[in-house]
Amino acid sequence: MKHFIFAGAVSLASAAFALNVSAAPIVLGAAVSQSGKYSTNGMHTVNGYNMAVEAINARGGVKVGGKSYPLAIKYYDDESTPARGAELAERLISQDGVKFLLGPYSSGLTKAIAPVTEKHGVPMVEANGASRSLFTNGYKYTFAVLSTSEKYLASAIALAAEMAKSEGRDPSSLKVGMAFEIDPFSQDIRAGVMDDVAKFGMKIVIDDKLPKNLNDMTPTMTKLRALKPDLLVVSGHSKGAATATRQMAEQNVYVPMVAMTHCDSADIIGKFGKAAEGILCAAQWAPSLTYKDDLFGSAADFAKKFKAKYGYAPPYQAAESAAAVEVFANAIERAGSLDQKAVRDALAKTDMQTFYGNIKFDKTGKNIAKPMVLYQVQNGQLKVVAPTKWADAKVIYPRARN
Repeated sequence: MKHFIFAGAVSLASAAFALNVSAAPIVLGAAVSQSGKYSTNGMHTVNGYNMAVEAINARGGVKVGGKSYPLAIKYYDDESTPARGAELAERLISQDGVKFLLGPYSSGLTKAIAPVTEKHGVPMVEANGASRSLFTNGYKYTFAVLSTSEKYLASAIALAAEMAKSEGRDPSSLKVGMAFEIDPFSQDIRAGVMDDVAKFGMKIVIDDKLPKNLNDMTPTMTKLRALKPDLLVVSGHSKGAATATRQMAEQNVYVPMVAMTHCDSADIIGKFGKAAEGILCAAQWAPSLTYKDDLFGSAADFAKKFKAKYGYAPPYQAAESAAAVEVFANAIERAGSLDQKAVRDALAKTDMQTFYGNIKFDKTGKNIAKPMVLYQVQNGQLKVVAPTKWADAKVIYPRARN
């Protein structure tokens, strides 16, 4: 088991001295994947958390009852395993005495940890568990800043219908191929896609379950070549996006429209170049959006600061993770107390704009104030093509043959 207190969460003694804040930090606990299949997105999550902690501490920490406290994060590696995540959440609360938790990466891990935080009455703000089934259990202490999973690829189905109409075709004539990992997040996306496909009367010709290791989609590629769907939708986190992009190129498989999750965190442009052209990518956030806050400035400002610090452009997983810390700090200040029930109640009343988007929770803990966006890879860059309100480019359809 790996135990992390990241330097990014600040050397507390020096921070307290420099900022004239209390020497006792407010410690947020986090079990995040540092190994296993979610380690890449776990890194993005940690970087987002740490960047927000540093920004908050640099401006004086969190003000509670006339005192200012620095933030710190106590990390454990959940090894991308739900059972380990639940065990570590229990350890953070019962042994380490942590009063507030940040979420892990993935819906599966979040689903394992939420019952633990609920049992102990520990508020958790999570940024990377989008499964809609997380919000049907009556949890009162779990709050999610991101849009829920059924919304991820809905815009792609609507866009395919729109493109069909522009060609004089009935959307019901479209054939759809689907490939989804067997995990709560991806299966919720599948359910949302099924609902949206039904609205337009489209025909599903492929409905594949991705293998657990996500390293080979050859059976799906064979079906794509034979059945020639008009649209392919894929969800398998970073490894699924990388595998689909790579094998479509390697096996010379062409689909006019391809939409998937996690393209940016998988770095399909950097890894696969021309093979990524035209792929549509569901995203929670984009630097071109017009959201702003007092901590980071605009979405573009956050992206610039993040790249300067970590050496790469922030995927939305990093942005939403930073926003989670920001929301937590805001709620603690509004509560004026470190009492867990008071902070929970303040979280429930959150209504604010961050650089990541608007945040307002419904009674289930879902953020109901922020839509998804849809990127397309165009000339080696990610361009927002939907919703139209925030689009900075027109969709290219059909995508070019590589």
